[in-house]
Amino acid sequence: MTQDDATWHVVRKGTLIGTITVTENDFLWLRGRFIAEPVFAEVKPWFDEVLAILESEDFARFDAAYDRIPQELALVSPSGPVADFLLHIEGDEAWFRWSDEPFGG
Repeated sequence: MTQDDATWHVVRKGTLIGTITVTENDFLWLRGRFIAEPVFAEVKPWFDEVLAILESEDFARFDAAYDRIPQELALVSPSGPVADFLLHIEGDEAWFRWSDEPFGG
């Protein structure tokens, strides 16, 4: 099964906070359209902070800012939850990479 045009879910404690429809597979990264549920507003500042850190190239702060995202959220592929992921959301765009095994494992 190709991941193109597949729908992924971003979930927090069993609650859907958004869906990603994959439109592009750019080796290692999947990109797609993000549709937020109203509850996404609670975690949106986390994604905004991470993007601001990346833009400022203050990479020493990245891990501390990003770590709460995979601790609090789950990324669910069409086949089920993934073990680890790196997810960015900006407006109605999302890009992510994922693994069936924890990164750095």
